[in-house]
Amino acid sequence: DYIVTGAVGTPRTWQIHDDESLERLRHACRVAAEVLLAAGEAVAPGVTTDEIDAIAHAAYVERGAYPSDLHYHGFPKSICASVNGVVCHGVPDDRRLQEGDIVNIDVTAFVDGMHGDTSATFVVGAIDEPTRALVETTREATLRGIAAVAPGEPLRRIGEAIEPFARSRGFSV
Repeated sequence: DYIVTGAVGTPRTWQIHDDESLERLRHACRVAAEVLLAAGEAVAPGVTTDEIDAIAHAAYVERGAYPSDLHYHGFPKSICASVNGVVCHGVPDDRRLQEGDIVNIDVTAFVDGMHGDTSATFVVGAIDEPTRALVETTREATLRGIAAVAPGEPLRRIGEAIEPFARSRGFSV
């Protein structure tokens, strides 16, 4: 709806899903994962995040999905691409990736009335040891956070799983 109206009209009420809507949600998430893999395969020295955005956009369309980021609150691209120190929601541009960079690609696919959202950090060529440790720690912390999700558990369980692990590796959340 935000493409036509310019305003996000998603209701802010509880969403309770049945088996059919859960399957549509899983499908949207699979599509997002496939788009993320296609975008990640393009990460290399000399490639621009604009070029990666174009590859991702084509991958969305190929799968019958709309890139949820595109035109959301005026966002001009189909993915978010955050290079190095950009924390999140970086806008793809004509900057060429360089050996040793890291780039987080955030993909959200809208298909069958559902949004599937995922992201991953990719390394550009060879990286130094501190950067490798950061990327590996964040990946493992994400997996620990996901493993902490369970019915009836408070959301704080995610932080309780991530924070001590990150600190044990010399990082903070």
